[in-house]
Amino acid sequence: MTRVLVVDDEPQIVRALVINLKARKYEVDAAADGAGALELAAGRHPDVIVLDLGLPDMDGVEVIRGLRGWTRVPILVLSARHSSDEKVEALDAGADDYVTKPFGMDELLARLRAAVRRAEPGAGAGEDEVIVETAGFTVDLAAKKAVREGCDVRLTPTEWHLLEVLVRNGGKLVSQKQLLQEVWGPSYGTETNYLRVYMAQLRRKLEADPSHPRHFITEPGMGYRFER
Repeated sequence: MTRVLVVDDEPQIVRALVINLKARKYEVDAAADGAGALELAAGRHPDVIVLDLGLPDMDGVEVIRGLRGWTRVPILVLSARHSSDEKVEALDAGADDYVTKPFGMDELLARLRAAVRRAEPGAGAGEDEVIVETAGFTVDLAAKKAVREGCDVRLTPTEWHLLEVLVRNGGKLVSQKQLLQEVWGPSYGTETNYLRVYMAQLRRKLEADPSHPRHFITEPGMGYRFER
């Protein structure tokens, strides 16, 4: 059974989440502050954590950093903070996804299921998976090539590197800063115009309808995700 740790200091939100999660056969632990969250995470080993950033004793980003020191458990941030800088900070600290309050319960549960799926052995494009197929194209990570409609797609080294980072993080939101630093280098954390240009090129080469992408999804102000 999947165990969820809910971390929030608003009792009504915790109550709503606990009721909805237990109704769907999840086991649920709850903490009202960062210290309690870190203690429960260490003692109960949850499969996924739903974390509010505005906690009474420490910032949620510090909780993420504390968790990432020893675990890769999926962290779904739930927060009233709307600025893209704060969202990106949480993602760069190691969060896997971000839902803004007020939120729809159906959306939150869908994001939670996706986070759990990605964490399962063999999910996503892990080290063992070298061929990633979508309805329109195939990415061969070992051969470093993409094939669309039976033909190799000509990609520049930079386009390939960007594609590879997104595919290896399949389904996960990758922040702009992480993409820039992984593809262009540590000193390129803010040149978001590079990403816009190269994402447009990838979509033009791989998407059936580049203006309405199915596979390379923009999360405005935050980053990008690859969906099969």
